[in-house]
Amino acid sequence: MKTSSIISIKLLILLALVNICISQDFDFFFFVQQWPGSLCDTKKSCCFPLTGKPASNFTIHGLWPNFNNGSYPSNCNIAQNPFNQSKITDLIPRAQTKWPSLSCSGGKKTENNNTSSDNTRFWKHEWDKHGTCSDSILDQHAYFEVSLNLKDRIDLLQILQNNGIKPDGSFYSVANITQAIKQAIGYGAGITCNTDPSGNRQLNEIALCVDKSASNFIECPILPKGTQSCIENVEFPIF
Repeated sequence: MKTSSIISIKLLILLALVNICISQDFDFFFFVQQWPGSLCDTKKSCCFPLTGKPASNFTIHGLWPNFNNGSYPSNCNIAQNPFNQSKITDLIPRAQTKWPSLSCSGGKKTENNNTSSDNTRFWKHEWDKHGTCSDSILDQHAYFEVSLNLKDRIDLLQILQNNGIKPDGSFYSVANITQAIKQAIGYGAGITCNTDPSGNRQLNEIALCVDKSASNFIECPILPKGTQSCIENVEFPIF
């Protein structure tokens, strides 16, 4: 019985290790940026960080490992590699500007009795859910630094404005948005949309694809599942 129990325990440990390895394997990254004007222009509304209202620009949502079949690993090795903000101290000034949280969930009350968002909570969520699944390639510091560097390399707002697509509350063709991005960077993008309180579809997020080393933009093997959330013409709201 003891021998059988020992073998069973070893087998369970081996299976757990195999699952960890599998969970860390993936084919490419989605690098996702969101338009804050669309995130705030919903029934849920939004909250700003204690550092104040972010600039009127796309902000990082996350860098997400993905499989070519559309599935993705998540929440890998959290216990072994928990989020530790001290590991990204030098990146925080950049992250506060380019990777701010706009969620009211988990926020804190300010002196004016308003709710602020919590950047640290957002960064922790992204690391726990997505970053831990790429930690065989990117440690925690590299995961955040690479994301910030990818943001610096592609100025989505400038690309769209150069093509007459501006966050002015007007409606624009999704085809023209994707075409403008492809002409500028050489690769396609996945566009997802949400709905404002009046029922209008609006440009919400833009996903670009990055190779497994997180070094180069690539043509997307697949597009995000949310791309079907858009219609032919979508609003680009003011922020």
